[in-house]
Formats: sequence, C-alpha cells, structure tokens
Amino acid sequence: MTSEPIRDPLADHLLTPQNSALVVIDYQPSQFQTVTSIDHDVLARNIVSVARTAKAFGLPIVLSTVNVANGQGPTVPELKEVLADSSEIDRTQINAWEDVEFRQAVEATGRRKLIMTALWTEVCLTFPSLDALGEGYEVYPVVDAVGGTSLEAHRAGIERVVQAGAQPISWVSLACELQRDWARTDTVPEVVDIVLTSRLLKAA
Repeated sequence: MTSEPIRDPLADHLLTPQNSALVVIDYQPSQFQTVTSIDHDVLARNIVSVARTAKAFGLPIVLSTVNVANGQGPTVPELKEVLADSSEIDRTQINAWEDVEFRQAVEATGRRKLIMTALWTEVCLTFPSLDALGEGYEVYPVVDAVGGTSLEAHRAGIERVVQAGAQPISWVSLACELQRDWARTDTVPEVVDIVLTSRLLKAA
C-alpha cells in the first residue's frame, strides 16, 4: 500500500486545502424557518459539519448575513460557535455578489474554487454562484447543507447552477476530498470525528 506523491495542491483539479475557500451565506433564523426542502435539524448539523471541515483544513472562510442591521437575526448560534473567529459581512443585497465588501472578501482569499453554502438555495446560493461562475471561479455547492423554500425550488436552484458549470458535492464528499489519503495523519482524528463519530455512526 503505497500512496502516490501528493499532487500539486494548487493546480489539482480536485478540491484541496490550498486551492479552495468556503463561502457561508445567510444561515439566520428567519431563513431556516422558511426552508422546507430539508429537515431543519439535519440542515443545521450538515452546515456545522461543513464549517468544522473547513476549519480542520484551514480553509479561508467568508461569512455573510443579510439585513441584520435592520432587525434580522445573526448567524444561528451553533454555526457561529464554529465560525467564532469569522466576522459577519452584513448586507442589504439579496445577491451577495453585488455587495462590495463581500466581493472583496472572496477575492482576498486568493482561491478560485469556492465551496458555496447559502439559504435559500434558489436565491442566495444561486445568484452569487452564477456571478462567480461568470467571472471564472469554480463553484461547488454543498447540496445537502443548503435548503430552499420548497423541494422544487431547491432542485431548480441546484439545476440552474449546475447547468452553468457548478459541481455539486455533499458534506461527506467534501470532507473526504479534502482529506484524500488516510496516511495524511494530521487531520485524520478531526475528520473521523466530523464524519463518523459525531454524525454517521451516531445516526446508525
């Protein structure tokens, strides 16, 4: 059992800790309450698992909210706890890509592969994903860590961005793609806990 040499982590066509960034948009109470395409508890656990994975691999993280300044609640506590050192970029724009500070934060990561998560799928995920794709970014929507106002709306949003070139992934595939080889022992304990101990085996 011999692992091949690690491929160039910047040029790799797959996601690596060195070539990707996580974007988290509008995981706020009012958004959660109106999601019907996925169970709310499962959605919360999945996005927390995504955030924990990003932290474990040291990915740059862009966290944004909408209209907190005008009374909407901030990022839900269980997610904000994981992303405690990520400042929230609050905006009024429905499409986060049209917010100057948000765009600057994405550009400042220096990464061209964007792991995209947002509520709702058909709006806050779809619009910035289409704009990012149009500007040459690669977009990876985490399909089971996002949700829409209906199952049909969620599916339409995913289909729309996929037709534009996005590459859908799941939260488990994200963790495994970043880990890639169990011989890379630095992150194995955290990945095993995120994927198996705290989630898949616990649910079994």
